[in-house]
Amino acid sequence: MKFGVFFELSVPRPFTREAERKSIFDSIEQAVLAEELGFDQCWNVEHHFLEEYSHSSAPEMFLTAVAMKTSKIRLGHGIAVCVPEFSHPVRLAERAAMLDILSNGRVEFGTGRSSTWLELGGMGADPDATKKSWSEFVDSIPKMWTQDRFSFSGASFSMPERNVLPKPVQDPHPPLWVAVTAPGTELDAGERGLGMLNLSFSAPLTVQERKIADYRHRIQNCEPAGLFVNDQVNVINWMHVHTDRDIGIERGLRLGDTFSYIAAQVLELKEAYPSTTYPRPGLLSGLRADATVRKESAAAPTERKKAPEGLLIGDPSDAIEAIKRWESVGADRIMCLLNASDALTHEEVCDSMRLFAAEVMPHFQDDSDSGPVMEVNMRNDLKVGAA
Repeated sequence: MKFGVFFELSVPRPFTREAERKSIFDSIEQAVLAEELGFDQCWNVEHHFLEEYSHSSAPEMFLTAVAMKTSKIRLGHGIAVCVPEFSHPVRLAERAAMLDILSNGRVEFGTGRSSTWLELGGMGADPDATKKSWSEFVDSIPKMWTQDRFSFSGASFSMPERNVLPKPVQDPHPPLWVAVTAPGTELDAGERGLGMLNLSFSAPLTVQERKIADYRHRIQNCEPAGLFVNDQVNVINWMHVHTDRDIGIERGLRLGDTFSYIAAQVLELKEAYPSTTYPRPGLLSGLRADATVRKESAAAPTERKKAPEGLLIGDPSDAIEAIKRWESVGADRIMCLLNASDALTHEEVCDSMRLFAAEVMPHFQDDSDSGPVMEVNMRNDLKVGAA
């Protein structure tokens, strides 16, 4: 099991220049600390118009800032929204390649098509067309990275023959991922040989286990969109640990409650637009009603408080127990969501990261690891991505 960090860049109200600056620079410091502590991936999302929930509209710029202050941690550009009203696929390929050069070959390229009406409607995109555009983008971008001449004529975009520059450092190209929120997307990931970014918070572990098993089965006979298979499963999770279990649970639930509150303001596409290409549940499904989380964490005064199933909150032993459950259902990496709209202070986040690295991560180290993932992914003969 490996561990990464995941940044939404959420900003509390009232929105001020200082509040936005603080959120971004605190996150950069946390990403730098993550590398020092042994986290191996740093992901930053792409969102638009989502007030308070995420002010992260230019992840490649945030990740470039992180790249300049780090040397090993992998940089997850994701998800890049593969919808032409957001970005032409050439622009996505160019920006990711430049980031790969600036980071000396550390990019992980996440793809998706957005799931909120605020974003898709704001950009004037047709929700019924996004699955097709995602498919064409995912097939095309690896070719832009690896071919001297590329042309295309499709439903979402067309272009004459051109050499898309620059090319990424990684040979043959950065690993490809797709965000898995809507049911069935895990099958799309498996069929295309893409890494599975499991971004759904709401499903119980039994459901997560079936999704991962379906993905593993499907990827065995895939037709890769790129030039190699990226057989990895990343799951997103809240993380906050403290030596005092009660404090860890209280802060962890505060983090979860804050995320649920700001997520409740984000209108998912299915609630505004009847589209068969966006079946429930989505990224935010289940977060609005946090009664289950509260019920599971409640305890009588004489009972031992316990973190809800699967959440990395409480003391280190609680986190270890939760990670073992995720490991048992087939996850390769947990991406730790560290804060939401300043629910926790920067110092509380960093203290939690240090404790997690000191007392939790050593329980899951693999002594057989031969080197950084970056070196493996840059091999010319790579066929299957390393976990």
